[in-house]
Amino acid sequence: MKDPLFQPITINRLVVKNRIYLPAMHLGMAVDFRVTDQLTGFYAERAKGGVGMICVGYATVDELSGNTQNIGAHDDAFLPGLARLAATIKENGARSAVQLNHAGRYNFSFFLEGRQPVAPSAVASRMTGETPRELTEAEIRQTIDAFAAAALRVKTAGFDAVEVLCGTGYLISEFLSPLTNQRTDQYGGGLENRMRFGLEVMAAVRHAVGDDYPLIVRMNGNDFMPGGNGRLELQAFAKALAAGPADALCINVGWHEARVPQIVTAVPRGVFAYLAKGIREQVDVPVIASHRINDPATAREMIADDICDMVAMGRSLIADPWLPEKARQRQEDDIVHCIACAQGCFDHLFQLKHVECMCNPRAGHETAATTEKASPAKKVMVVGGGPAGMSAALAAHERGHQVTLFESADRLGGQLFLAAAPPGRSEFASLARDLARQVALAGFPVRLNCAVDKALIRDEAPDAVILATGAIPLSPPISGSSLRHVVQAWDVLANRATTGRRVVVVGGGAVGVETALFLAEKGTLSAEGIKFLLVNRAEDPETLFEMATRGTRQVTLVEMLDKVGRDIGKSTRWGMMQELSRIGVTTVTRAKVTQITAEGLKIEKDGQVETIEADTVVIAAGAESYNPLAAVVEELGVPFTTAGDAGRVALAFDAVHQGFRAGMEI
Repeated sequence: MKDPLFQPITINRLVVKNRIYLPAMHLGMAVDFRVTDQLTGFYAERAKGGVGMICVGYATVDELSGNTQNIGAHDDAFLPGLARLAATIKENGARSAVQLNHAGRYNFSFFLEGRQPVAPSAVASRMTGETPRELTEAEIRQTIDAFAAAALRVKTAGFDAVEVLCGTGYLISEFLSPLTNQRTDQYGGGLENRMRFGLEVMAAVRHAVGDDYPLIVRMNGNDFMPGGNGRLELQAFAKALAAGPADALCINVGWHEARVPQIVTAVPRGVFAYLAKGIREQVDVPVIASHRINDPATAREMIADDICDMVAMGRSLIADPWLPEKARQRQEDDIVHCIACAQGCFDHLFQLKHVECMCNPRAGHETAATTEKASPAKKVMVVGGGPAGMSAALAAHERGHQVTLFESADRLGGQLFLAAAPPGRSEFASLARDLARQVALAGFPVRLNCAVDKALIRDEAPDAVILATGAIPLSPPISGSSLRHVVQAWDVLANRATTGRRVVVVGGGAVGVETALFLAEKGTLSAEGIKFLLVNRAEDPETLFEMATRGTRQVTLVEMLDKVGRDIGKSTRWGMMQELSRIGVTTVTRAKVTQITAEGLKIEKDGQVETIEADTVVIAAGAESYNPLAAVVEELGVPFTTAGDAGRVALAFDAVHQGFRAGMEI
C-alpha cells in the first residue's frame, strides 16, 4: 500500500515530492534583515532530511512590518541573501517558499526606533502594551504595493513559491477581525469590507508574480478571540481566497494573545486538524493542517482520512530534521519527537535569542556542530542516565570514544519521567524513550541498576568521567516536617506516596505548580469518558465541564514569593496559571510556613499567623545538586566534568545541552 505521506502533490504547477511542509517559523537567526550562514545551515539540514517543501520567514514587506531579526524582503539589497537561501534549499532536495507578513499592532516601537506601530484602527495590543496608529487609505494602498513588491523579490530570488500570512493577530488578520478593525470606510464594518484588505493584498501579489507562480495563504481556522473571527467567518474568507488568487491554504490557529493554548505540550497531538477539515470541505485547493503534528503516524492518518492534503511540521523538524526520511524508510522508532516544551524555541525568542531545541542540541548550531573524531579515543565513564547523561554519552560516542553509561535505576530517563507525570506533560516521557532509543542505536554498553562507587571507578580505569548524577529534593528545616503525613513532591509524582482529600503543597515553583495540578486532576472525568457522555447526550456540556475540572482533592499551594511559577518559561506559565484557577487550586502567596502540625500547617502572612487544615502536606521546595562522586574522582586523579543538575539545578534544556557539550569536549 502506498504511504499517503509520501505521495507527490501539485500546487499550481509546482510538484512537491511529499506531503510534509516545513512552515515559516521565526528563528531569530537573521542579522539586520540579512540571511546568515546560521540560517542557511539550519535550512540545509532540514532539506537534506527529506521534507517536501520549506517555507522560510516570515520576511518583511516594509520598514514597519518586522524587526532586524526577520528575513528582509522589503528592499532589493536583500536579494543576494534570499537567492543564497533559495539555492541552499533547492540544492538539498526540497521545494522552497518565503512567507511575507506585516506585524501590524504586534510590532514593538522598540524595534522601530521609536516609531509607532500601525494597524487598521488605534486599538491597544495586550501583547505589546502599546497603542498603534491607524493607517490612512493612502498608506493601506502603499502597504498592498509593498506586499506585491516583496513577492516579486521572492520570485526573482529563485524561490518556488510565496506565502502570505493572514492570521495569528498580525496586520491582515487585524483588518479581518472586528476586535481590531473599527474603521467606517471601505475597509471596515461588515465581513465583506473587513476581508477587502487581505483580498487586495492577494490580488496584488498574484498580479506581481503571475498566474503560474504558486501563492500559498496561511490563515487562521479560528482566532480563539471572544468577539473575533470564529470558524464560520474564516471559512468564508477561505472560500474567497480559494476562488481567486490562492493556490493552497495553510491553516493556522489562534492569535498570540488568545487564551487557548496552541503550542505547548498540553495541546494534544493534531487536535486542531478539525479546523483544516472544515475549510477543506469548503474549497478546492490543497489544504495544509498545522499545530502539534509531531509524529508521522498522526500526519499519515490525517491525510488518509481526508482531513487535509499536507501537514505542516515545524518544531518537529527542529527536533529531528531527518524525521521525513526516517518515516520514508520505515524507521519511525528512531525519530526524536518534539515534545512542545518551548524551552529552546519560543522561550528563547522572548529573550531575543535565536531558536535552539531541548531535544536536539545541534539545532541552531548546524554550521558549528560538525563532529571530528577524537584522537586518541578515550575510555569514558558517564555516570547518570538522565537527559544530561544520555546526551553526554551520545556526544562522546559520536566523537569516537569508548563510552559506558551507568545508571542506578532500572531504566534511562531520570527526572524526565517526573516531568511527565502532571496532566498535559506526558510528552516528556517521549523524550526519555527517544533518547534511550538513540543510546540503543549507538550500541555502547549501558549498565542499569548499577551504583557507581570508588571501587567501580578504580576497576573501570577510565580516561575521563562525566558526572550527571542529577539532583535530590530539598527538605527545608520546618518544624514538624518529619510527621507521617508529610511527603515529598517527587514521591507524589512518582506514585510512591498517596495523599488525603485536603492537601497543601509547600513551594510554588515549577514542581509545586505541577504537583498541585497533578493532585487536583485526581477524580476528574477522563477525555474518553467526556466523549462517551457527550455523544450519548448523557449530560449537558456545562456538567461535563464541571466533571472535567473538579476532582476529589482540595489543593492549596503556598509560596513565599509574590507569585507562583516564577521559574516556568513564559510560553508555558500563563497556561498553567490559567489551569490552576480553572481546576480549583487555591494559591496563597507571600506566606511563610512556620510549622507543620498533625492538623495541617501554620503560615505567617502579612504579619499574621494563620492555620491551614490538611490531611497531607507535600513539600515542593525545589532541588539541590547531587554529586557525591566529584570528590572521589578527584581523589583518584581522573579528569572529570559535571553536566546537568549535578552541577547546577536548571531546566531539562540545560541538562541536554550541558551533556552534549561535555561529551563533545572530551
